[in-house]
Amino acid sequence: MPSPLTSPLSPLRQVLASQVRAVFNDNRRGEQPVQRSAQALYRPSSVIWRVHGDVTTMMVGGIAALLLQMLYPAALAGIWDHSNFRTDMLGRLRRTARFIAETTYADEAVAWRAIDRVRAVHARVSGTLPDGSTYRADDPHLLAWVHVCEAMCFLDAWRRYAEPGMSRADQDAYFEEFAVIAHALDADPVPETRAQAEALMTQFRPELRGDARTREVARLILSPPGTTLTAMPVQEVVMQAAVDLLPDWARKQHRLPGPGIGKVAIRGSTFLLARSLRWALGARR
Repeated sequence: MPSPLTSPLSPLRQVLASQVRAVFNDNRRGEQPVQRSAQALYRPSSVIWRVHGDVTTMMVGGIAALLLQMLYPAALAGIWDHSNFRTDMLGRLRRTARFIAETTYADEAVAWRAIDRVRAVHARVSGTLPDGSTYRADDPHLLAWVHVCEAMCFLDAWRRYAEPGMSRADQDAYFEEFAVIAHALDADPVPETRAQAEALMTQFRPELRGDARTREVARLILSPPGTTLTAMPVQEVVMQAAVDLLPDWARKQHRLPGPGIGKVAIRGSTFLLARSLRWALGARR
């Protein structure tokens, strides 16, 4: 068998890998892929290293998490009032992905600098909601919602497209490990098991709202401007998989259609995409 370097498929593999890295690293800012370190906040054997290391499931989970987060009025207001999401949705998603990569895999010093930067941004963001009440981005309750959405969606995307048989013990370990970052950002309460995370999401339900602004943000998330023709097929698969990952009640609040009879096609396409990108990046599973 030819080696990966001499295989006729190696040019295709290199093209796919370079395109994926370009999505997550802004060349204009000189960004390079985050390097894995043995001195990271988490051990290489940790569950969080496993879950956060898959490109496709993190994209699907990240989009689903953002759609969920926007149903909380203060989270929506922070994006609406203090973000250039209308013209740079990719940039926002890229910054979130980089924060997750740095806090999961980079040297511990890099991880803590990333956390400090986010805390500083949160301290400057505040405003007034349409009902006249005020909000702050460093509100522990708001941060708890943002965290639990990310944790649930990252994990459930991983389980659906990479490890369907993941044990409950490993799922609990993931929440316990990810809680380190949430505590560092002053979120409260922070779930440390799957059961606690599910209970917390249920507790938030009465506070969630869907309105014209949430649907506008959802539209821009799912159909970001400036998408190239070559990226459109991959984007469509990821976006449909993200909507499919949402709980039914969240889709209804966003007025997004359920997958219906297309569920099998959506999940099959996403599974094939995940396998292809793992092959391109030399990842296992």
